[in-house]
Amino acid sequence: MADLSREDRWEARFAASDTYVFGTAPNAFLARTAAAIPPGGSVLSVADGEGRNGVFLAGLGLDVHAVEVSATAITKAKRLAESRRIELRFEQADLLRWTWPVGQYDAVAAIFVQFVGPDERPGFFTKLMDALKPGGLLLLEGYRPEQVANRTGGPTDPAHCYTEAMLREAFAGLEIERLESYDAVLDEGAGHSGISALIDLVGRKPG
Repeated sequence: MADLSREDRWEARFAASDTYVFGTAPNAFLARTAAAIPPGGSVLSVADGEGRNGVFLAGLGLDVHAVEVSATAITKAKRLAESRRIELRFEQADLLRWTWPVGQYDAVAAIFVQFVGPDERPGFFTKLMDALKPGGLLLLEGYRPEQVANRTGGPTDPAHCYTEAMLREAFAGLEIERLESYDAVLDEGAGHSGISALIDLVGRKPG
């Protein structure tokens, strides 16, 4: 799949099975931190995949805009939302080519967005921050370089992983409320299963 576009790679992965690659339960970090989002607030869920996170957030009564590159993943996400009688807005887009909204969201959820390489990462991180309203929250979870040896999901190239120093520098424009590295067992479908080297960031846009 090395010669496929980013969209085609993710489409192939999500279309390979009718099952949900990363399960249907929300990411544990997101579930723990979502209460910090204002009731009824607007949320951008980037690279939302098959909907587990976006549907969870919408189920809390939040106004969710879920963006995902794979059409098959969005079809699965819509099916998940319908099964729970939950409504949210879906949009198919390549986030590295998308025209990002500015100053529109009370929160941005960026869970395992490590398809973004080192060269593209600074601009991508800036767009995550720019999308927030003043006072808005960025909720980001990723893998640390140690994850590569675990082989339980995530990047195979440590250059796509995060460190505390990297995130502290990249998000210096936010008030960092939490930045934590730890190991935990993930059970998020076949895609993320087993001991994992994680890093979490909660940052608030000044204002």
